[in-house]
Amino acid sequence: MTKNNLSFEQQMERLDAIVKQLEKGEAPLNESLALFEEGTALIAACGKMLDEAEQKVVALKKGENGEPAETPFEGGE
Repeated sequence: MTKNNLSFEQQMERLDAIVKQLEKGEAPLNESLALFEEGTALIAACGKMLDEAEQKVVALKKGENGEPAETPFEGGE
């Protein structure tokens, strides 16, 4: 399964696993570099997915005159 087929959540899980593996410091240099490159690609892919999701949310919100109106997200706790 390539990273393009993974959901946002799956990519974040893989990124977490990569970080934990790199933090151990037990991988050889070439493997660490490969993990770092994979992690960098995952970060870029997740960032793109978040940007696309944000654009959809903004597009779904309409202002008083029917024009899109960007409003801040209010998360409830």
